[in-house]
Amino acid sequence: MKLGFFLLVGAGLFSLSNTYGEGLTGARFPSLISSLRVSAPLTFCGERVPIEIRETREGLEKELLLALWDRPQVILWLKRSRRYLPHIERMLREAHVPADLKYIAIAESALRPHVRSRRGAIGFWQFVPYTGLQYGLTINEHMDERRNLFASTQAAIRYLKDLYKATGSWTLAAAAYNMGEVGLKAEILEQETDNFYQLYLPLETQRFIFRIISAKLILSNPGKYGFDLSEADYYPALEFDRIDLDCLQDTPIRLIAQAAQTHFKVIKNMNPEVRGHYLARGSHTILIPKGSAEDFHRRFQDLLEDWLASEQERIYIVKKGDNLSSIADRFGVPLAALLIWNRLDLEAPIYPGDRLIIYRKVLQQTETERVEPEEGE
Repeated sequence: MKLGFFLLVGAGLFSLSNTYGEGLTGARFPSLISSLRVSAPLTFCGERVPIEIRETREGLEKELLLALWDRPQVILWLKRSRRYLPHIERMLREAHVPADLKYIAIAESALRPHVRSRRGAIGFWQFVPYTGLQYGLTINEHMDERRNLFASTQAAIRYLKDLYKATGSWTLAAAAYNMGEVGLKAEILEQETDNFYQLYLPLETQRFIFRIISAKLILSNPGKYGFDLSEADYYPALEFDRIDLDCLQDTPIRLIAQAAQTHFKVIKNMNPEVRGHYLARGSHTILIPKGSAEDFHRRFQDLLEDWLASEQERIYIVKKGDNLSSIADRFGVPLAALLIWNRLDLEAPIYPGDRLIIYRKVLQQTETERVEPEEGE
């Protein structure tokens, strides 16, 4: 009875799959053993990888196996590659450094702007705050350029160039990128060799180099490893217009989105380095959807003027006994929105006389609550 029921359900699902969509096909990809047959010569940044050495081959095979076992992650590497790698490749080419350095970003972040490590490293190239600041990245409560593809790639190039000058090898530079230049130099001095593949280094650093090389092997020839993506499978290339903005005060990102004729989410996704809901006072270069730069500044100026003009009409003066929750309830707005509009923390104290901005589509204030304009306004 039960067997008949399951057979019936299975037949029904099979029928539905063929009626309403393309039927599932069996996965076809090479065996893991055949995938490990890496032949010489193998290089990283033009430097030979001595896979004839047993320990080298064993380390590489381990990382290659782990990558191939996590096939969904590799598929995401490939799908994201068309979005980001062309920009990274161009910057590497303009800086006259090896193109293979792009695989460091894949090993570090899988090309994700917001990923954070346990050590506080963030972004495409996984900069910790100290190193990011040292190489010119803005990192503060308003902006974190570790998440910006272009700024962080330029910083990574400068850092790797310095490491190459210090070590004389791109492989050692990548190792130092992972473990630090001082620690690497100490090991080279103690072990009396500057050949990465003959150095005993922290296991994380040994794995890091082999993970980079594994990414190179797979992305250089995905079909060999059973990843047969069509052009439509890749995420679209990152295309954009760049606009310069001089903000005389903190400016809502939604105004930028409206001027670019798009949504807040699009602007945030294109500019992951911008934190919060406002663009801080100062000069900025912002990415907006391609084709939306034409007449952007006129639209933005009109929106900005309207926002500034209406802001004074939306000021509430804090009274004795008020708190953020009671004010939000009084005006029928979410507490979270009140915090965003005024850039406040939930624990931040407010005092009588403080001025709060309250945006509402329809103002339903009582006469005592209404803010009357001063004489002459």
